[in-house]
Amino acid sequence: MKTNLIKEKSFAFALRIVKCFKYLKTEQQEYVLSKQLLRSGTAIGALVRESEHAESKADFIHKLSIALKETNETEYWLDLLHQSDYLDKSAYDSISADCVELLKMLTSIIKSSKSK
Repeated sequence: MKTNLIKEKSFAFALRIVKCFKYLKTEQQEYVLSKQLLRSGTAIGALVRESEHAESKADFIHKLSIALKETNETEYWLDLLHQSDYLDKSAYDSISADCVELLKMLTSIIKSSKSK
């Protein structure tokens, strides 16, 4: 069976986001920003999963476009958490790199789907 890289990476990213949320809540006592991060960061994989059963090419592109918006929002929350000293540089650099990779992958899939 062919592997679906975006599906795998978005799920692994969601798992990292859940773990980051737990850390922020328990270790940093941060409840508001971390909840926003959890919502947007886990929505990416859910939307990618939804796109697998899209009703049409337009629906597929639409679902992945929303996933792209959620990824961009997640990047915002990560930046904010880092710059407000809730995430140290090492943790931020690692998870942010994964977020940027998802942004690039989603952008590429959307562009190629539109051109077909």
